Amino acid sequence: MSEESLVQQAQKGDIVAFNHLVVQHQEMVFNVAYRIMGDPAVAEDVTQETFITAYQSLGGFRGGSFKSWLIRVATNRCYDELRRRKRRPQTSLDEITDENESFAFLRSPADGPETHRQRVELTLVIERCLQGLPDDQRIVAVLGDVEGYDYQEIATITRVSLGTVKSRLSRARAKLRDCLQQTGGELLPPAYRLETRGHQAK
Repeated sequence: MSEESLVQQAQKGDIVAFNHLVVQHQEMVFNVAYRIMGDPAVAEDVTQETFITAYQSLGGFRGGSFKSWLIRVATNRCYDELRRRKRRPQTSLDEITDENESFAFLRSPADGPETHRQRVELTLVIERCLQGLPDDQRIVAVLGDVEGYDYQEIATITRVSLGTVKSRLSRARAKLRDCLQQTGGELLPPAYRLETRGHQAK
């Protein structure tokens, strides 16, 4: 059954169809929440709340990209949690291991042990630098440079203007570039240097 059909069935109250949607998207939602919040336990809670809210709000989904709609729900839950805390969360490096699913975007099954170790080290540096950004900049950086959304999609997800997204992402990239070059420049292959990722900005 297609995603569109699953959504339509879920809107009619079919919990089995909705559970299929959860299975398809739960890893993506967790990874976004984890990079924004910097804490795997909090990311798990946000992921659960996202799908509860999504199920309750499915009647308001009017078509288009279900993935983008779901990410908007997740981002709103992150905003709520960040406002509740009124402080920037700190990453617990003890909880980040090379088995964490958030490393998936840097992992290749063909990597040898040394390359894999370097990728893990690089990811740790990236996580530290992301957590050093202001909340609004970190969110657009995660959506743009990790998840690959373009400016307009980020504007839709975060419900801010296109100009605001461009400004926040530009500042975030500059800060991330400085942080990465200071703390992990030797680990950065060209493909992962932020200055080479301008193709994200469509």
